[in-house]
Amino acid sequence: MGGSTDSGSQNRLGRRLLTERVSGYWLQGAGYFAIVLFALIVLALLYQSLPLLSEYSLVQMLTSSNWDPAQNQFGFLPAIVGTVYVTALTMIMGTPIAILAAIYIAEYAEGRTKTLVSSFIDVLAAIPSVIFGLVALIVVVPFVGDYLAPAVGSSATGLGIFTVSLVMAIVVTPFMISLSVESLEALPDELRESSLGVGATKWETIRIVLLRAAGPGIFSAVLLGFGRVFGATIVPAMLIGGQTHLPSSPFATGQTLPTLIVNDFGELMSLPLTQSALIFVGLMLIVVVWLFNFSAMILRQRLQQRWQF
Repeated sequence: MGGSTDSGSQNRLGRRLLTERVSGYWLQGAGYFAIVLFALIVLALLYQSLPLLSEYSLVQMLTSSNWDPAQNQFGFLPAIVGTVYVTALTMIMGTPIAILAAIYIAEYAEGRTKTLVSSFIDVLAAIPSVIFGLVALIVVVPFVGDYLAPAVGSSATGLGIFTVSLVMAIVVTPFMISLSVESLEALPDELRESSLGVGATKWETIRIVLLRAAGPGIFSAVLLGFGRVFGATIVPAMLIGGQTHLPSSPFATGQTLPTLIVNDFGELMSLPLTQSALIFVGLMLIVVVWLFNFSAMILRQRLQQRWQF
């Protein structure tokens, strides 16, 4: 009897070890598949960009402001500046609101109030971006063109970089709030109790202890917001004005790298160099996002080492 029991236990242990080993291989394979897929996408975009790169200097294209595919002029500088403009303004407006709202939900709101606020944040996150664009055309564009821009001494139609940035801040803020709330709520209560126990106020506990401990998670939330803004397409296409020139002010019309693809992809794709140029824009987007995420990952690891308790 004892021998059969030991044999059965060994068989179960063997099956568990085999299952664990197979699962490890599957997970490892999934990780390598993601790397290979990313490399294949980059190589495909690079291959399709070679006709353009063989004809024009990369430095010349990145520093030229002349974009006229019909005349074989491919200056990406206006779209690059517009993308940086929109991304920077959006993150400046959205990040502080997201962090403060996350602190309120995680540390101050209670009961039904917390449930209500959290549910509305989730609803905002689930609304399609095109809905925000439609509402902005009805409400935000007239407000910016008729009131806000004249108030600061600028004339504008309402379509432009500032309008896109304002709407994109509303689009990405719910995502940053949700992830930041999760990071704060995941912290053990011992951190709060220890800080309050030595005489710190609640705000001091949040500012000195909790934000420091949840910093890497909040940083990841900001990164997600950056990625969504940098690659945003439908809202900028609807609200930025689609003019490929260097913007003279935040209220000016402009262009971003994603909208450059959207606006010119259909009608000018019959021109081989134009097709290659638009594919090169996609290559620039994916490379910049990868470089930013890789740099941010290293920075996050350093923050974790520096802020760990």
